[in-house]
Amino acid sequence: MFMKAIYVIFFFGLLSSAYGDTLKPFASDGCSAFPDGTVAQKQLWLSCCIAHDKAYWQGGTYEQRKTADLALQQCVASVGHPNIAQLMLAGVRVGGSPYFPTAFRWGYGWPYLRGYRPLSDDELKQVEIMTRNMIHIIDK
Repeated sequence: MFMKAIYVIFFFGLLSSAYGDTLKPFASDGCSAFPDGTVAQKQLWLSCCIAHDKAYWQGGTYEQRKTADLALQQCVASVGHPNIAQLMLAGVRVGGSPYFPTAFRWGYGWPYLRGYRPLSDDELKQVEIMTRNMIHIIDK
């Protein structure tokens, strides 16, 4: 019985590594726990956050996360709010770790505890297929 259990565990381990992880469909909550814009312009930097969410959904390496975070900062600054951009950068650098079990962590499209690692060819294909006709879903 014990050996049978070992074989079953080994088989499912091989099966899961052969097929890899499955990417969940893209979803965005906008700027997460941050406003999507100002009082006068309620969605002023929302597109910046959705682009940032797309990068976070996909995940990848530490350097890719850093690049995504800096792109968010630059995008928000470009709509005239450099101070808010700095605040948002600080927030995503602290709160976006792939090791936090949050819905907005780095690599949130993949199963939890993916961490920082490059996307495999299979994973890149999944991202490409899902982003071809992507519809942005806002949960706010």
